[in-house]
Amino acid sequence: MAKAHVIVLGNEKGGTGKSTTAVHIAVALMHSGRKVAAIDLDSRQRTFTRYMENRQNFSDGHGLGLKTPRLQVIDDNDSHSETLLRTTLDAWAPVVDVIVVDTPGRDSPLSRVALGRADTLITPMNDSFVDFDLIGQVDPETFKVKRPSFYAELIWDARKARAKTDGGSVDWVVVRNRMSSLAAKNMIRVGGALDELSKRIGFRIAPGLSERVIYRELFPRGLTLLDIGVIDDVNMSHIAARNELRELIASLALPEAEEAQSLAS
Repeated sequence: MAKAHVIVLGNEKGGTGKSTTAVHIAVALMHSGRKVAAIDLDSRQRTFTRYMENRQNFSDGHGLGLKTPRLQVIDDNDSHSETLLRTTLDAWAPVVDVIVVDTPGRDSPLSRVALGRADTLITPMNDSFVDFDLIGQVDPETFKVKRPSFYAELIWDARKARAKTDGGSVDWVVVRNRMSSLAAKNMIRVGGALDELSKRIGFRIAPGLSERVIYRELFPRGLTLLDIGVIDDVNMSHIAARNELRELIASLALPEAEEAQSLAS
C-alpha cells in the first residue's frame, strides 16, 4: 500500500517564515500533480489555517477553483491531541501523496510526535546568528561552531526514535529564508557555520524565500506565487520569488520530484 511522504516544518523560533513556507510548499506540490493534505498543530496562531481559509473564501467568491489541500487543525491543549495526530496521519497515509505538518514555534509533546513521523523535516531560519543559535553555538571571536544546541539535540533524539520504531530515516533540511542579495560578511559567516554544523549533525542546506512584500500582500486573499494568473500587477519580483520557490521544491528531492518541473510552465 502506498504511504504518504510526511513533511514537517519545525522551528522553535518565531518569525522565520515557517508557515508561509509550509503554505507555498503544500500548494506547489498540488500544482505538481500530487494529492496533498495538511495538519496545523499551531492552534493558537493558526497562520496556516487562516491562510487556507482566506484562500478558500477568495476562490469561492471569484469562482476560481484554486487548489487547496484538505486540512486538519489539532489543538495541543486537547488531552487526546497526540492520539488524534497519529490517527490522522495513519488515515491519510494511504490516500494522499504528501502530508505537510506545520508545527508551533515552541516545544511540545505534540510537536515531538510529528517529528517522530517525519520523512522530511524542514527548519526555516533567517540568515542570522540569532536564528543559528537554535541549532548550534559559535565562538564569538572565530565564529566556529562550538557545539550543537538544544533543537539539534531534539532532532537527534527524534531520528533515533524513528529508526527504532520503523527503521525509517528523517531527511533534515535547513532552509535559509530572507537571505540578502548581497554577499555580506554576516551571510558568509552564517553560511560557513551552517556548512560546518551540517557535517557534524547531518542536515542539508537549501535556499529559501527572500524577504519580499509580496508574501504579506498575498495573505488576505490566500494566494501563493503559483497563482500568478490571479495576481494583479505581476512584476519581476513575483517572477523571481516564484523561481525561488521552484528551487526550494527541487532541493527537497521528494519522491517523484521531477513532477515539480511543471511549476515552470
